[in-house]
Amino acid sequence: MQCHYCDADAAVAVEKDQLKVGLCESHFRDRLEELNDEGWLEDLQEELDIDRS
Repeated sequence: MQCHYCDADAAVAVEKDQLKVGLCESHFRDRLEELNDEGWLEDLQEELDIDRS
């Protein structure tokens, strides 16, 4: 599978409702940073009650 944003091979693929999207490692990290900056990852961490200590 190819990255959704570039021609690199996808390192991660996600599927929902029969739609599958892949991301290379670089774009996956970029997207995680964006989600973190938006506070989405913190909200998810609280929802899942993850303790990183």
